[in-house]
Amino acid sequence: MHNLYNNGAPDVELASALTSTLNDANDAVLLAGPAGTWTGAELHRRVADLAALLRERFAPGTALGILADNSPDWIVADLATRAAGLALVPLPSFFTPAQWAHALQAAQVQALFCAQAGHAAALGYDVPLPCPGGLVLQNRADAGSVALPGIQKVTFTSGTTAQPKGVCLTAAQQWELAATLRDLLAPLGIRRHLNLLPLPVLLENIAGLYTALLSGATNICLPLAQVGLSGASGFDAQACLGAIAEHGAESVILLPQMLHALVAAAQPGDARLATLKFIAVGGARTPPALIAAARAKGFPVYEGYGLSECGSVVALNLPGADRVGSAGRPLPNRRVRIAADGEIEVGGGTMAGYLGAPAAQDDWLPTGDLGRLDADGFLHVDGRKKNVLITAYGRNVSPEWPETALLGAGAGVQAVVFGDAQPYLVAAIVPARADVPDALIAAAVTRANADLPDYAQVRRWFRAAPFTPADGTATTNGRIRRDAAASRCAAQLAAAYQPDGE
Repeated sequence: MHNLYNNGAPDVELASALTSTLNDANDAVLLAGPAGTWTGAELHRRVADLAALLRERFAPGTALGILADNSPDWIVADLATRAAGLALVPLPSFFTPAQWAHALQAAQVQALFCAQAGHAAALGYDVPLPCPGGLVLQNRADAGSVALPGIQKVTFTSGTTAQPKGVCLTAAQQWELAATLRDLLAPLGIRRHLNLLPLPVLLENIAGLYTALLSGATNICLPLAQVGLSGASGFDAQACLGAIAEHGAESVILLPQMLHALVAAAQPGDARLATLKFIAVGGARTPPALIAAARAKGFPVYEGYGLSECGSVVALNLPGADRVGSAGRPLPNRRVRIAADGEIEVGGGTMAGYLGAPAAQDDWLPTGDLGRLDADGFLHVDGRKKNVLITAYGRNVSPEWPETALLGAGAGVQAVVFGDAQPYLVAAIVPARADVPDALIAAAVTRANADLPDYAQVRRWFRAAPFTPADGTATTNGRIRRDAAASRCAAQLAAAYQPDGE
């Protein structure tokens, strides 16, 4: 087989790693999906066919988008754009149409892979192009042609505001991380990885898919509904456990809320967990008590820490190098230091920059997280430097965003949104008058939610007394003191996060 991933790029050694794997595993099964299995040779052929077509149609550095459920065809499109020297913009299904449109416009995406032609057409991509496999590829006649030289992937985060930023990554950054994880996990002998997260999420795309492929393991890629995931926060734990057992998964990646649901659904020594060798949990802080409860039921779970700007993983607990309550030691290709104000800074393998912004001149990336390194080198993440909430499903939400929507919909005169490390957002709402009926507030919350993606919607709310400087819950200029507000509302929040909190 020829080297699909060379293209004269400076990262030849890393970029050719997958070709070497395919050569070594010519007859081995590297990819499994609903329609069957693909050997290394079959995967290589399908990637090569699509890459050849893309090279004919698009100039190097052109941005293509993909909006589709998890599938082997998604993986082929990802690898083929890489082989063709194009930039790929994966669009998460949990974004709103407005967020999709923003990402497509910001990256000047020329063509879009979709499962259905109508879906692409609705976003302005209505000129069909030949495309082998199960996805359609459609061009946008009026799309810009600005190239993104050296950029292989632009990932848009879940968004702390309505306009998520694009993180630009090179092929080398992604391959290097996958190769590092491959080497760290090699002693476990993992041969079957099951994708449980959407492939547009870097944690699954790089730490899951790429690491499995570079390891020569079988990557099992099913529609998300078949593994129990729907939307940004819907999760069927029984379906997930069934998929793990049916496909003999040896490794999976989870978000904390998924782990919580799985632990609740599983029995001690559950036979459905028998094949698992390693579970990585990340995306948000995981309570030590949850890790302990999971391990007591037979989940081989290890917490990590990362961010999109670093391609996902920065630190990870591992068998033999594990400290519950920490995020693990930094990976060998990462440098971590703590700034004077306690902010975690990362060096090595960080992004090429934000889309549309000048490239960073400093090799050290401020993360916005507060933390510390203990005497043994384990990283402990203590919280966010600013107000950004990270839900238990790993979605970043600036509370001002839904708060503004609530006030704009007439929910009240003040609204404070909570939800850090929780499965959904809860709002404390101060009505305009004491006699405003609950039904009117509820209707306003519904209107506000209609303009928000599901991860930023307010699922439960409660009435609150005004937040004022007099009781320390607001500054003199009216800005909410969030810690004080949370403390004052502790009882209502506790009730809102109980199953009968509605």
